[in-house]
Amino acid sequence: MRHSVTAAAFVAILALSTPIAVAAPSTPIQGDGKVCFYAEPGYRGTSWCYRPSGYAEVPDRLHGRARSFKATSSVIVYAIDHGPGGRCYARKIWVDDRSADWAWGSRMDGVSTGHQGCAVS
Repeated sequence: MRHSVTAAAFVAILALSTPIAVAAPSTPIQGDGKVCFYAEPGYRGTSWCYRPSGYAEVPDRLHGRARSFKATSSVIVYAIDHGPGGRCYARKIWVDDRSADWAWGSRMDGVSTGHQGCAVS
């Protein structure tokens, strides 16, 4: 009887001290928060919000038409412009960055957590 109690206690202690494996999410999330883009200056009009998780194309309604943005993301993201001749450009959007009248938004094709090999401005 004493051995079964000792063995049970050992198993219980081992179970409590063994790390538990947690499955990783199927989508790699690199930051929390979001970056929201607006069709009009002053954070007004049609909007779309990007949650940092790789590359995303900007929806047609804002493609090359974003006039303002607010970032509440915990990571730097990049606005991507696919220029002529296969060239591309990236504009850093800093953590807690914002612009009420953003000229670069007229160039924006996509958003990413990386610069996608583009020249960074």
